[in-house]
Amino acid sequence: MRYQKIDSKLFVENRKRFVAQMKPNSIAIFHANDMMMRNGDTHFVYRQNSDLFYLSGLDQEEVVLVLFPNCPKGKKFEEIIFTKQTNEHIAVWEGYKYTKEDAAATSGVKSVYWLDEMDSTLNELILLADNIYVNTNENDRAVSDYATRDVRKAIELKHQYVGHNFLRSQSILKQLRMIKSSLELEVMQTACDITEKAFRQVLATTKPGMNEYEVEANVIHQFIANGATGHAYTPIVASGANACVLHYIANDQKLKDGDLMLMDFGAEYGNYAADLSRTIPTNGRFTDRQKAIYNAVLNVKNEAQQLLVPGNNLDAYHKEVGKIMTSELIGLGLLDKTAVEQMASEDIHLYKKYFMHGTSHHLGLDVHDLCHRYVEFEEGMVFTCEPGIYIPAENMGIRLEDDLVITSNGAKNLMANIPIEVEEIEDLMNQ
Repeated sequence: MRYQKIDSKLFVENRKRFVAQMKPNSIAIFHANDMMMRNGDTHFVYRQNSDLFYLSGLDQEEVVLVLFPNCPKGKKFEEIIFTKQTNEHIAVWEGYKYTKEDAAATSGVKSVYWLDEMDSTLNELILLADNIYVNTNENDRAVSDYATRDVRKAIELKHQYVGHNFLRSQSILKQLRMIKSSLELEVMQTACDITEKAFRQVLATTKPGMNEYEVEANVIHQFIANGATGHAYTPIVASGANACVLHYIANDQKLKDGDLMLMDFGAEYGNYAADLSRTIPTNGRFTDRQKAIYNAVLNVKNEAQQLLVPGNNLDAYHKEVGKIMTSELIGLGLLDKTAVEQMASEDIHLYKKYFMHGTSHHLGLDVHDLCHRYVEFEEGMVFTCEPGIYIPAENMGIRLEDDLVITSNGAKNLMANIPIEVEEIEDLMNQ
């Protein structure tokens, strides 16, 4: 792996937290993601199942984790890893695969078996249990026609063990993964620090006449050079009117003198995501109009992050941010105060013409991390904060985004060292 080895204490603790919420006499089964075909005999770059990684730290295909607290067969069967046994052919063509010893050291799971031993071992354990926890994708924004290995195996288990009670692992994982431990925050801070290096490289190299994809190339160079796996999500490098397309990813246009360039990118390190948005002038100087709108977005962000406190919730938070944004848009002359007041009674929010997306989402192993949207904020939750103003008529879109941890003393900004003020941006671009 490119990233430095993560302390197995993280995964040991995560498993303890998970099994503490399992029902008595239950077994839980987690599968690694499939290798996905790209074409012919080639595969897409592998990315581990976030839930399996969260509970084991194992970053390889064909891995299964089984948890059976208080297993009647004995303590050595309470946590088991099944992994692919390597051979000379695999070593020559694919390289290193986990040994039993390495899998145990990485995960903290002492009992490691080869996959060809799984069927008979798992059958006996399941027959000793009353409940089977299966893992499916419960991200409420997920849309996929593809059945993951977790889903396919769950269907097989339901056919084979019709008398057992099946339960959802995700109902537990949603609660656990929202709260980041200190070890997780260390990994996320590294992802943010690498993202900072990439942004500073962009500031030092961007100029009119470049192509958006050249900016993207400078970003990925810094990511790889500093040990990141790569992008945590498909990057956005959007100049001029392209910035008004919220999910613009073509990144194939030329930077024009006088335009702004909106960037949304983040490094993935140790499978944890950073998520940054910045908007800069391609020529290194904001116009007065650009500066006014930029500072309005920055004001919204600064006020919004003050609302990321224990006890608040996403619904109330987004409503309050809408009010802050409305005030800024009135100040910019983009909204009429009287019209806003008239529409308020009908629950129509005029600010959404210029700011149509949410302000914050959970961040962690996934860039839109597994979460329960309708719970109160707690210490240890990590959110993005990313207001924006988009004005197609002016060929301008501005978004600013940082990653913040909720603490008892207010939100801690994991990206506090990344330049964001107008003067700071201009100074660094004109050195």
